[in-house]
Amino acid sequence: MPTLAIVGAGSGMGLAIARTFGARGFDVALIARTKEKLETLVAQLGQEGVTAAAFPADILDRASLTDALDAAGVRFGGIDVLEYSPAPHSPVPGLTLATPSEVTVDNLQPMIEYAFYGAVTAARAVLPAMRAAGAGTLLFTAGGGSVDPVPMFGNANPAQAALRNWVINLNKELAGTGVHAAHVVINVWIGGGGPEGSPAATPEQIAPLYWDLHEKRDRSEAVFNA
Repeated sequence: MPTLAIVGAGSGMGLAIARTFGARGFDVALIARTKEKLETLVAQLGQEGVTAAAFPADILDRASLTDALDAAGVRFGGIDVLEYSPAPHSPVPGLTLATPSEVTVDNLQPMIEYAFYGAVTAARAVLPAMRAAGAGTLLFTAGGGSVDPVPMFGNANPAQAALRNWVINLNKELAGTGVHAAHVVINVWIGGGGPEGSPAATPEQIAPLYWDLHEKRDRSEAVFNA
């Protein structure tokens, strides 16, 4: 069975992506901070016929993230697809939003750790084996502000933009190796909850885009618009 590892797994996008790949024969490794939440998702997927396992880790703790991905690789015999999407709607200790004029090194650094350094750490944990196998997919998720910044996300957007630059460049480097990297831009409010009149979509509407990127491997970035 091929294996999908989701970093930042939750009951929204993470679960929808897990279902999308699980329905196509993938086992799923779920990685997030809260063990109880992960175990609930594992049970839910199991009831739907998808084999899944929980690997608790804190994205801001690079060693624990690497250990979780290593353990997932051992449990499932390797990782074929990595999807990195730490959930921005969940309160994360140490992260506070700031407008561009309010940005300081102190409130920017945690965002970089969360959005960018965590992604680099996850990729480094799985990429050597993918290179050796000559196959694999690396998918990284960010909001629309990674492309068109929004003032209320003045410190989050630069970190996401750095991630975007790195992912697109990584895919250029990996050309011809059998490993594909892509950046996913979700340019809607997931499940609603945004300012009145803002575009919204459900996780179930967005998730098939990830399968499309994995299967077609024809672009280094995809933007989901309502």
